[in-house]
Order: sequence, then structure tokens, then C-alpha cells
Amino acid sequence: MIKLFEDDNALTYLGKEIGTSRWIDISQQRITEFGHVTEDPDRMHIDPEWAAVHSPFGKTFAFGFLTVSLLTRMVNDIVVRPSDETSTLNYGFDRLRMLSPVLVDSRIRGHLTLKALSLRSPVQFRAVYTVTVEIEGGDKPALVADWLSVTNVANARLPLRGATS
Repeated sequence: MIKLFEDDNALTYLGKEIGTSRWIDISQQRITEFGHVTEDPDRMHIDPEWAAVHSPFGKTFAFGFLTVSLLTRMVNDIVVRPSDETSTLNYGFDRLRMLSPVLVDSRIRGHLTLKALSLRSPVQFRAVYTVTVEIEGGDKPALVADWLSVTNVANARLPLRGATS
């Protein structure tokens, strides 16, 4: 894990992969529960018997937004939250592509590259991560995204030299 927001040399990580998350199991239970919580009854995802006959993959597969929702877990595996964090907020995506389906009983993990880091105020960071979600044994990633977040801290920081915005 990396202490990105407490590292005086954080900008040396720009353009570099800063970590890989743990594997996440994509079970039918996880997929079905996500469908129920998001009120999406799409049988291609939640009905294994139906999907065996009608799905282009012969089985169910994860909702794309389930994969997106797991990005937080992946980042939390890689980046240590600052000891004086007051909040970290999802700031959106500059780019997000779902490239391959995540079939039921697959495992996925995230690879995180630091694309940009800036201090927007003495107590607020803006980070941009390029996240690539790998499917175990797959040829192509499930998802590639440039994800923006804002982290607020209690104690003022010195300006980052050479920061990007």
C-alpha cells in the first residue's frame, strides 16, 4: 500500500503503476444482489437458467456498473487513506470503457496508475487514477477508466512542486 497523500515524493509516481488490488470473486450471489439493490431485473445477469440458453456467453455475467462500483474497494487496497482525512469524494470519470464481460465465477483485480495529483487548496488534493480492471486469465481488461477523486485533510499541506491540475 502507498501513503500517497503523506509522501513528500508523491509526484515521482506520476505515470507509474502504484499498485494492484486483491482479487475479487464475482459470484452469482454478488451479481444477483447488485441487481436487486439497483432494481435492475435483467435476466441475462440474474437468471442462470435463462442465461444458459439466451446469453451470448452461455452464462450470466456481472453488470458493468457492478465492476465500476468495485473500483472503490480496489483503490482502498492500494492507497492508504491519510491519517488526517476528513473525506474522500468521487469526482467522476474523464473516460470509462467496459471492454470485456466479467462472467460469473470470475475473479477481477485493479491495477492503478497515478495520472495526475494536485493540491487544490492547502487541505484538498485532486487525484486522477487510470484504473485497469483485469479478469483472471482474460486477454482483455474488463474496464479501463480515468477516475478523479478529491481528498480533504485536516492539516494544511505545502504546495506540491511540479503538480498537474
